[in-house]
Amino acid sequence: MMRILTGIQSSGRPHLGNILGAILPAVELSKKSGNESFLFIADLHTLTSLKDGATIRSNTLSIAAAWLACGLDTQHTYFYRQSKLAAYHTELLWYLSCVTPFPMLANAHSFKDKSNKLADVNAGLFTYPVLQAADILLYDAEIIPVGKDQRQHIEMTRDMAGAVNRLAQKDIFVIPEAEISEHVMTIPGIDGQKMSKSLNNYIDVFLPEKDLLKQIKKIVTDATPLEDPKNPEEDITFKLYQLIASPEQVATMRANYLQGGYGYGHAKQALYEAILVYFKEAREKFDYFMANPKEIEAKLEEGEARVKPIAEATIQRVREIFQF
Repeated sequence: MMRILTGIQSSGRPHLGNILGAILPAVELSKKSGNESFLFIADLHTLTSLKDGATIRSNTLSIAAAWLACGLDTQHTYFYRQSKLAAYHTELLWYLSCVTPFPMLANAHSFKDKSNKLADVNAGLFTYPVLQAADILLYDAEIIPVGKDQRQHIEMTRDMAGAVNRLAQKDIFVIPEAEISEHVMTIPGIDGQKMSKSLNNYIDVFLPEKDLLKQIKKIVTDATPLEDPKNPEEDITFKLYQLIASPEQVATMRANYLQGGYGYGHAKQALYEAILVYFKEAREKFDYFMANPKEIEAKLEEGEARVKPIAEATIQRVREIFQF
């Protein structure tokens, strides 16, 4: 049995890119026999960039609703909030901090990148990889699906785990492996860049229909006249459409682009209708869960009760090293 762990920050509602690139693949991975999946909402991590508790709670609710709407089975997945087990995560953070060399954190690519862009460069950003390591090691996770930009953080986690194991002269921690798919989809945003909340170029598939259509209409296009042929491979709307439409629908839209007389407005309307069809069930479930937050809370609390003994056992192993 392979133990797989994934964390999601509560920095905002999941968008089309999150769903196609991360949520649906993770849900499918959790369904495979022999896999034991841990999925947590990393609300403590969110504090490095967002300090408003009410917003974080609202985001946490919508994130949980989105995962449940996309088919997450909480009976076969450990589904929980990081903050509800904060005593374990932050205690392990401290132990790991005390075996982590300063230069390791100073050389983190993500910290260098963010510290050059953000006005609020706080200590949380600097120690982010240590808390991430605690999130992983606390639950004896073996496989961590990540993007290429997170490879270094997993290597740091492995180094920290190895340092503690050497100190204890026995295997206190499982040494995790990064699983980096070379086929992870890069979903374009409405401006052509990678879809991202930070760039505000995303499509929120759970919006009411009128608001969803307004978002789609903002997709950037060139100035090719309606009657002229267009290159579908260079158009954002077409790229998004082919991710969710049937092969026959995609072939029809491609032919329409190439023959002319088909405008970008037509394509955006088709994309809108395709999203409504593709996410019909998920949209209905999302609305249901958002209208019934107590059900979400119950599922999260159940997951938190299930993971607590695992976290306690890990912390006890580490405490014994220092004779606490």
